[in-house]
Amino acid sequence: MMKSLYLLLLFCCVTSPVTHTLIMFFIGSHGVPNVPEFVAVAMVNGVEVIYCDSITTVAEPKQDWMETLKKDDAKELDWYTDECRAGQRFFSSTIEILMLRFNQTGGKHVFQRMFGCEWDDETGKINGFNQYGYDGEDFIELDLKTETWITPVQQGVITKHKWSNDKAGMASIKKFLTQECPDRLKKYVDYGRISLLRTDIPSVSLLQKSPSSAVSCHATGFYPDRAVIFWRKDGEEIHEEVDLGETLPNHDGSFQMSSDLNISEVPPEDWRRYECVFQLSSMKDDIITILDKSAIRTNRGREVHAGALIIRVFIVLILLAVGIIGVFMCKRKNNGIQPVNIQMAPS
Repeated sequence: MMKSLYLLLLFCCVTSPVTHTLIMFFIGSHGVPNVPEFVAVAMVNGVEVIYCDSITTVAEPKQDWMETLKKDDAKELDWYTDECRAGQRFFSSTIEILMLRFNQTGGKHVFQRMFGCEWDDETGKINGFNQYGYDGEDFIELDLKTETWITPVQQGVITKHKWSNDKAGMASIKKFLTQECPDRLKKYVDYGRISLLRTDIPSVSLLQKSPSSAVSCHATGFYPDRAVIFWRKDGEEIHEEVDLGETLPNHDGSFQMSSDLNISEVPPEDWRRYECVFQLSSMKDDIITILDKSAIRTNRGREVHAGALIIRVFIVLILLAVGIIGVFMCKRKNNGIQPVNIQMAPS
């Protein structure tokens, strides 16, 4: 499930153009060099809007419209700063507990949390999620419908019982996920409407590193990231001999993605039977690029792949440095992690 939420981070809201998300991430680390021990990021519709870590200890707005919100309501950022500082203390003590539970005396360890909400501005439907991972594996997650905690590992049973039996803590978490978080999300969408709801049409190119390599259909510069790219033959979508790449962020906030077609078994006379199709949720017409040798660019293939590699490294660093900003509803208590009630920032 942690992996599925990582995908939610990267492919946020791909199923509906009217669904918005506020996702808050945290990571506390032990023994990991060259990264802060605690990092927090808040993202709206897959766009980073707030950042904080254990070095700066101050929440920083990452979008111009968030700067405007800060001017209108300084307490909004103050709340994130307070939670960032509290989170650093909480994560440090929690990792110590988990190392004991997993019989670990040293090494590199990471404690993760992802939580937030999604809101459909057409139907009004709201969903919340809240889960934890340790060293890249699921540790415990909330089933909001049954108001119970679920753990796949024996080391999480103590926490499961404590949290499930804490009715006040459960009520506080539920209130945040179903009321406080959506209220914040709606406010952010309102402030960032011009940026968050914009549509950027990509440029689509056919790239090939060498005559014997696959042909890559590469789309870059699109926004939002609710997009798909695929190959068709004679008008029918194909999956064999196709390698779909990741959706990756560009430095300007737009996205890029690609799909590679293995043409080693395709005779030259059949090339034009193939076409690459790019679809963007907010774009009425598809962008269709026919497989044509004269349209293939070969001199920039290496550059594109190098850029993609750099972006992949950036994503890995973000995932290693991801932390919670919104709510730190738990504290260390004896041999468990105990949920407690929290006070939200005044609206």
